[in-house]
Amino acid sequence: MMNRQSRGFSLIEMLVAMVILGLTLGVLYQASAGATRNVRLDERYTYAVQIAQSLLADYPRMPPGGVNRSGTSGDDYHWELSSSALEQNEALPGLQLYRLDVTVRWEGDDSREVALTTVVPEMNQEEIPAVEAPQ
Repeated sequence: MMNRQSRGFSLIEMLVAMVILGLTLGVLYQASAGATRNVRLDERYTYAVQIAQSLLADYPRMPPGGVNRSGTSGDDYHWELSSSALEQNEALPGLQLYRLDVTVRWEGDDSREVALTTVVPEMNQEEIPAVEAPQ
């Protein structure tokens, strides 16, 4: 004779356990998919920052008149580089400073962008590359 305590789980108890297991697995799946999406987004953001930093590093000193350029990098990264002259500082006579802005945009689930800014001095006359006359 079996008493009540030695019986197994009832059908209702098994169904409840399966529902709880299914909900838990669904939540875990969504969490891992969200983490993967975030890693992908962070990777693209980091690449955009590297592009922007590289463009700023190309101009430790500004050529007279500044720059205004744009282009693409990789499959879907679009960048714009522009400069603007800052007001002369009385404490630094003869030194022209420029604000250098770079914006990198990329497409994904929605359009995103990174913008970096720095200040650089203008090139000295000795630093300006000589232009060869056409022959």
